[in-house]
Amino acid sequence: MTTIRLDREEADMTSAIKLINIFLMCLAFFGSVLLLKWAVSEKLSQYDINATTAVTAQVRERQLGCLAKNIYYEAGSEPFEGKVAVAQVTMNRVDSGKFPDDVCAVIYQKNIFYEKVVCQFSWVCDRVSGFNPKNSANYEESMIAAQKVLLEEYRLPSLKEALYYHADYVHPGWKKEQVAKIGHHIFYK
Repeated sequence: MTTIRLDREEADMTSAIKLINIFLMCLAFFGSVLLLKWAVSEKLSQYDINATTAVTAQVRERQLGCLAKNIYYEAGSEPFEGKVAVAQVTMNRVDSGKFPDDVCAVIYQKNIFYEKVVCQFSWVCDRVSGFNPKNSANYEESMIAAQKVLLEEYRLPSLKEALYYHADYVHPGWKKEQVAKIGHHIFYK
């Protein structure tokens, strides 16, 4: 009887040890999962995930088209640097927080002053819909400038803060700081 009792106690003890081992393994497993989750979230918190927004190919094509058209109408006959300058001002506006945060929205933005519609870029108010470039070489160079500025982030250092420009034959009387003159345009911040 003593032997059976000892075997039973031993079996009970072995079962208890197995249960404790299983419990400790589960605890270690869940602890590892929590530690891994913490490590991943800690690493991800170093990156601003919201700063990178997914831009589809269709959106990028629309932006390129708008930017190339703006360059063509604003600086089509300017040297390449002048085309880049117009594109850069457009992108500076997108990034400034003072204008819409979309390339096409910046280009087609209209305001009303004293019951008169004023466009950010004069060609927008002057042109009817439908785009048919008369000078294909100027349009191709405008598209190249748009690609360099929009896709490759090519920038002219002197225009880092430029948000405005006008043709050199226009005298708007702005009280803004001039930062550069490129081709037939004067640029301001």
